[in-house]
Amino acid sequence: MDIAAFLGILIGLGAIIGGNVLEGGNAGHLVQLVAGLIVFGGTFGATLLSFSAKDMINAFKAISVVFMRQQHDPLEIIQSILGILVKARKMGLIALEDELKKIDNPFLKRGLSLMIDGMSPAMIKEILYQEIVTYEERIKKASKVFESAGGYAPTIGIIGAVLGLIQVMQDVSNPSKIGSGIAVAFVATVYGVASANLVFLPMAKKIINRMNEEIQLRELIIEGIIGIESGVNPYFLKMRLNAFLDESSRVEE
Repeated sequence: MDIAAFLGILIGLGAIIGGNVLEGGNAGHLVQLVAGLIVFGGTFGATLLSFSAKDMINAFKAISVVFMRQQHDPLEIIQSILGILVKARKMGLIALEDELKKIDNPFLKRGLSLMIDGMSPAMIKEILYQEIVTYEERIKKASKVFESAGGYAPTIGIIGAVLGLIQVMQDVSNPSKIGSGIAVAFVATVYGVASANLVFLPMAKKIINRMNEEIQLRELIIEGIIGIESGVNPYFLKMRLNAFLDESSRVEE
């Protein structure tokens, strides 16, 4: 679980609600069912019109990426690769078939399967890098869904405010209701701007950041697989794989 993601949303929304209360407002004033229906329903409709149903489903699945840490630790992956390399140098590539059952990273498992099947290093790299390209395109499109929602929400919030003002203007004969009516109308604007800048756009950015982390891990795995296939010295492979990590998180010498 990524605590920072949860804290980011809580702090952002808490700052708005807390600021409203400090200004003498009431948190209940920000709860308007009609405004929420207009803004979030309109945003969803506009986004659905822009993308396919499959893209929307993938985007909703990508939400878990925002709130969960990277599933596989790069340091553990490197140590696993080095262990496999040592075994391959001693017993041959065929002996690695039993190792596949112990590996929980699907990308590493697929790469090792290709290697054990006798595929050439060039072909292995081509297949695995194409998987990375396909993965990148899918995740970027999921991010684009939230980015687009972040673009639509403020505008639809303005539409909601205008609709509310229209209703207020239709009842100008009752001045006592004008102030409260205008306040309610502008809640839609708050919903639109706040949801865009505190939720949709940050989520789009977080998805891209997670994607870059995963791509870096997959590139590390490819280098490891090619190193295992070529039977390179474990020390040299460790140095090569350590180059993918920050100095503070590398495998010790």
